[in-house]
Amino acid sequence: MTFQITVQPSGRQFAVGDDETILAGAIRGGINMPYGCKDGACGSCKCRKLSGAVVHGTHQSKALSPEEESAGLILTCCATPLSDLVLESKQVTGADAFPIKKMPVRVSTLQKLTTDVAVLRLQLPATEPFRYHAGQYVEFLLRDGDRRSYSMANAPGNQGTPAHIELHVRHMPGGKFTDQVFGAMKEKDILRVEGPYGSFYLREDSSLPMVFLASGTGFAPIKALLEHMQATQCTRPTTVYWGGRRPADLYLHDWMTQAAASMPHVTYVPVVSDALPEDNWQGRTGFVHRAVIQDHPDLSQHQVYACGAPVVVDSARKDFAEQCHLPADAFFADSFTSEADKARS
Repeated sequence: MTFQITVQPSGRQFAVGDDETILAGAIRGGINMPYGCKDGACGSCKCRKLSGAVVHGTHQSKALSPEEESAGLILTCCATPLSDLVLESKQVTGADAFPIKKMPVRVSTLQKLTTDVAVLRLQLPATEPFRYHAGQYVEFLLRDGDRRSYSMANAPGNQGTPAHIELHVRHMPGGKFTDQVFGAMKEKDILRVEGPYGSFYLREDSSLPMVFLASGTGFAPIKALLEHMQATQCTRPTTVYWGGRRPADLYLHDWMTQAAASMPHVTYVPVVSDALPEDNWQGRTGFVHRAVIQDHPDLSQHQVYACGAPVVVDSARKDFAEQCHLPADAFFADSFTSEADKARS
């Protein structure tokens, strides 16, 4: 049995089987609905159910609370339809989703920039191009069936020859995948990935100034957005806030400084929360999203693109709306929810 899903105000429609989630049906149908983790953990896919009935699978209460569910909100990544549905999701865009592919990739370089951050460059198959929006991610297909998600850090127009994607990997001790990256993985290894996934990409139908907010390796998709802006000669005023505990956590600080110097409309604000005397840090300190609030007390005419740890993204979403008047539909996020984060919730 299949059910028809209608998304307002766009009017887009797609079919979903009674054994699949709404999001899975949307992806299969080429409909770009907002989402992040696909695992009921981040809340990026939350939208309002206007009519119909669904049943939710396992999800975290911080992504969808019982009160929100009672008020008619759903998570499309873990909600299965019980009838035809009408949903409200203002971020749905046209049928411009790129096809999702499974493909082998070859490790071309593995560079450890710090003790716990590596840049992984993966050579793509030469037979057909891999198309994606800057800001999207791929999933590694592990041998036991598990998956791990990482955002592309290079724009699609900056894949080079031969074509490759760049990923930034932070070591999580005990992590099934990151232990491999920082341990046995070597150049020329063959891995399998699937993608592109995610609804984190530049909304180019707007001319509003932008705030890019990153914590840690959340800088990866921000870097891709900046490369895309360079390639398309986008000159929207943009302020990039990148936060880390120590200066070393800003592992591509020089790259970001040079990018800002070459793009007059881009301002770079590095922020460190736990600098030590030996760091000789002269820049901004504290929580990175608080620096945004200090500089932009009124975000009512901005768009915000936020990436990083869930606590940073969630705090930014809440505080920017409550304190800086940021409209809910002007906040775009990619929350890096690790397996450890899920286990703690």
